[in-house]
Amino acid sequence: MHLFLRILIPLLTLLSPAYGQKGFNDGQLTEIDDAISQAVTDARTPGAVFRMERNGTVYQKAYGDRMIVPKREVMKEDTIFDAASLTKVIATTSAVMKLVEAGKLDLEAPLSRYLPEFTGAGKEAITLRQLLTHNSGLRAGLSPDGNWTGKEGALQLACAETLPAPPGKSYRYSDINFILLGLLIERVSGEALDAFCKREIFQPLKMKDSGFRSLDPGDTTRIAPTTLMKDSKPLRGIVHDPTARRMGGVAGHAGLFTTAADLGRFARMMLNGGELDGVRVFKAETVKAMTSVQSPPGLPRRGFGWDIDSPYAGPRGEIFPVGSYGHTGWTGTRIWIDPFSKTSTIFLSNRNHPDENGGVIALQHELGTLAARAVEGFNFSKVPGALPKDPANRRPAERRSKDGPVLNGIDVLKRDSFRQLRGRRIGLITNHTGIDRERNATIDLLHAAPGVKVVALFSPEHGIRGDQDHEKIGDTTDEKTGLPVHSLYGERRTPVADQLKGIDTLVFDIQDIGCRFYTYISTMTNCLEAAGKAKVRFVVLDRMNPIGPLVEGPVLTAERSFVAAHEIPLRHGMTAGELARLINSERKFGTDLGVIRCEGGSPLRWFDATGLPWRDPSPNMRSLTAATLYPGVGLLEFCKLSVGRGTGTPFELLGAPYVDDLKLAAELNRNAIPGVRFVPVRFTPDASVFKGEECRGVRILLTDRTAFRAADLGLALASTLHRLHPDQLGLDQMAKLLGDPDALAAIQKGKNRNELKKIVERGIPGFVKRREPFLLYARP
Repeated sequence: MHLFLRILIPLLTLLSPAYGQKGFNDGQLTEIDDAISQAVTDARTPGAVFRMERNGTVYQKAYGDRMIVPKREVMKEDTIFDAASLTKVIATTSAVMKLVEAGKLDLEAPLSRYLPEFTGAGKEAITLRQLLTHNSGLRAGLSPDGNWTGKEGALQLACAETLPAPPGKSYRYSDINFILLGLLIERVSGEALDAFCKREIFQPLKMKDSGFRSLDPGDTTRIAPTTLMKDSKPLRGIVHDPTARRMGGVAGHAGLFTTAADLGRFARMMLNGGELDGVRVFKAETVKAMTSVQSPPGLPRRGFGWDIDSPYAGPRGEIFPVGSYGHTGWTGTRIWIDPFSKTSTIFLSNRNHPDENGGVIALQHELGTLAARAVEGFNFSKVPGALPKDPANRRPAERRSKDGPVLNGIDVLKRDSFRQLRGRRIGLITNHTGIDRERNATIDLLHAAPGVKVVALFSPEHGIRGDQDHEKIGDTTDEKTGLPVHSLYGERRTPVADQLKGIDTLVFDIQDIGCRFYTYISTMTNCLEAAGKAKVRFVVLDRMNPIGPLVEGPVLTAERSFVAAHEIPLRHGMTAGELARLINSERKFGTDLGVIRCEGGSPLRWFDATGLPWRDPSPNMRSLTAATLYPGVGLLEFCKLSVGRGTGTPFELLGAPYVDDLKLAAELNRNAIPGVRFVPVRFTPDASVFKGEECRGVRILLTDRTAFRAADLGLALASTLHRLHPDQLGLDQMAKLLGDPDALAAIQKGKNRNELKKIVERGIPGFVKRREPFLLYARP
């Protein structure tokens, strides 16, 4: 046995990749691991597989889970993913170029030469080149309306399209381009797209797990599922893209399923000039043509199919040279290939499982930068043959506002060496959410800042470290700095004069979540008023609103309280700094107010698009999904109902022992509330309402956060539960959080959805007008 081990261990050592000594920096690989692991922790994706290869050295690793609903499955390296738009380059572009090599297609010819029905409205002038480079002038996608099905239905719709722009004059990334190319391949080759790609591409490259899947998925054991459907089951082995599904699962723009290892083989073939393991798939000049700039001068630079330097080339990162190429997919997939350093990077995730709430755009950009840093022995500062960066290339506004890095107020203050607070004696109102982009606590940063004197700390609900979920929190001392901590969630909710002695500036730095009854804004309001009375300056270190700029009613018309600090809507769509300006003016506090604004990208967008680290704002606010649902679910928190506190997913669960879970789920799903679905569940909270009792109710699945409206959810929950359980629910207890007696009365009277919506939204136009002078950031 000992002899066997002496032989086996060295053999295993030889077989195991030693990344650092073979061309990858171990420290940078660890940073890649940390970045992806953090994305999993922050619920930006349930899991992922990352692969990086250079000159025979491979680094590949799986992270998180490949499925979390209806049960958890650990992510594995051989997981098969819905590649989404990677289909465009791995399958469709490759198939087109095979037909070009065979002399069956001419890229300069109009599509109408091969599909004669594709004419009218100037479409007959669109060439294959323009389709491949997204310069056709066609719209982004086919209309989802109507009952069309199949490839013939898709072709008829495409042929009926008009052109928003003339061919060759503008850039618009378009699924229609590649839907048409997929149909073209089938028409010219005489084969189905999936069969052609299998024979010409996947089999020669031994991409054994790659291919299209019909709507009968077969064995799905290794497949990462995507979004939950109306039957509360996730799509698994069936393409996520709805247009591709209507076309039978095989389409030119989406439908490919693949693995990281298979994409690694494809990338190796591309880097080898079209050949792999002695098998030539493309001529070298074909690979060169695909990956060289083919778009017209003045338009974003793309090859045939492949992205080089378009607005969507974020996965290149900051270091890989322009002239490297790649593509992304809606489901959270990307491939990027650098022919200069001979490096390929692949990231596959199912970020839209179990809903569309995940987001990896910022992560993909970060991974591009980290991957280049991991490459050893190559000088990226001077790359012969690389293209110059195009300073005129900018992302479209809707992309730019989502993808730019955000600097919160503390990041701006730190960047400016704290000059805005120098010479000040500060009382800092903060908690554990007061951190910079590197997770350094604002307490520690200001305590160590030159010329800044922190005199005392003030803590809101949940305490200075955010770990207390009860009332009457007492005063303490901060262990690290020795500073006194005055609780503003104990015997008092407002600083008193004695606590402000020796302080000339109150600084507020707490992460709000954008909901009226989340009490951090109430603490800010009380402190803002106290500062005015004490003639103390008040400075807000502004932070982004994690659930975006959307405004939803009702606007508070009831009496103010600690869960209703001011006459603002349920979901106000403002930052803390903007709210402070509004409240200071409307309440006539007269406080000397300053706001250190957010900089960089817009602070009014989904949190996961910012690249900022997530920190649970309070013990039960554990994810962006919870924060998104909270303004709706939280409305019922004072009723005799569990909203999931004491479970692993607060605000995603709702129920009570008296509820019929099957009936409630059916009733709520019948409402067809945009962006959410309901699954009947039973759960037992270990804290809060109904502690230790089995509750029957629903799990709320956020399927489309863009379409979702929290107020619609809250009203539907209240109306349905009151109708089913009028004696047990205690709807009257909703009054304080709803803040609108008329809306409550309408629910009690059984008003329909449209009537309720009209009542709830009646105050929104006036609020939007009121807040206008106090806004600091542009609205979409």
